[in-house]
Amino acid sequence: MNTTDIWQFLTTQGTDFAIKLATAIVAWIVGRWLIGLAVSLMGKLLQRGGKIDSTLANYLKSIIGVLLNIVLILAILDIFGVKTTSFAALLAGAGLAIGAAWSGMLGNFAAGVFMQVLRPYKVGDFISAGGVVGTVTELGLFATTLTTPDNVMTVVGNGKIFGDNIQNFSALPVRRVDCVAKVANSVNPLDAIARLAPVIAAIPNVATNPAPVIEIMEFTPEGPKLCVRPFTHTDNYWQVYFDTNKAIVETFGAAGYPVPETPMAYRNS
Repeated sequence: MNTTDIWQFLTTQGTDFAIKLATAIVAWIVGRWLIGLAVSLMGKLLQRGGKIDSTLANYLKSIIGVLLNIVLILAILDIFGVKTTSFAALLAGAGLAIGAAWSGMLGNFAAGVFMQVLRPYKVGDFISAGGVVGTVTELGLFATTLTTPDNVMTVVGNGKIFGDNIQNFSALPVRRVDCVAKVANSVNPLDAIARLAPVIAAIPNVATNPAPVIEIMEFTPEGPKLCVRPFTHTDNYWQVYFDTNKAIVETFGAAGYPVPETPMAYRNS
């Protein structure tokens, strides 16, 4: 385009183009202000009830903001006479292509949204999900971050978690601690149970309701096997587990119980 063409454009269409440009600038400024106001009001409404997780609320605000900005851009293009119908069709086609290519990511996103609403667990809960056991440190829209008992950060896709079984060990007030105690054949198992019952109940953080369960589990060649099962909150699980085993050793030692041994007949078989 030479100088003559530029001058002819300015003299014939310059005023109209300047009006359109000024209108587009005003529309952009006002539109952006209105979008910011709408997103802010939406955020306040979502936070007012307190029932929607902050992660989900922020993402909903982000989605609404993106959609409104797309509408604003299409409106500005329409001011300049650009056919937005074909642009919208192109955008929809690109969305379908991206959706097909990123189906796994979108599946994780959909699962994340459902979990934000259904809330099978929250940050701080100790869970087993997606083949991983650990404490939830972050519930994102695409993945959940867990810290395993051996202090390893593990990120699991929400799609895998949502499509599998979820065990939430923190959902109920207490959980059962499973320990085993074995006594020799010469020891009366009922006497062992009577000695263990008050000791296990006195362990710190052991729940009184339900009370600890101590029963005969089975009989082995070495002697009866007892199940020792106190209840405690999941935060105290390992403390109670280790203290229970220590209590078993100390109680049986104080009672002078012999160490269970395999009978000679079984040893030679």
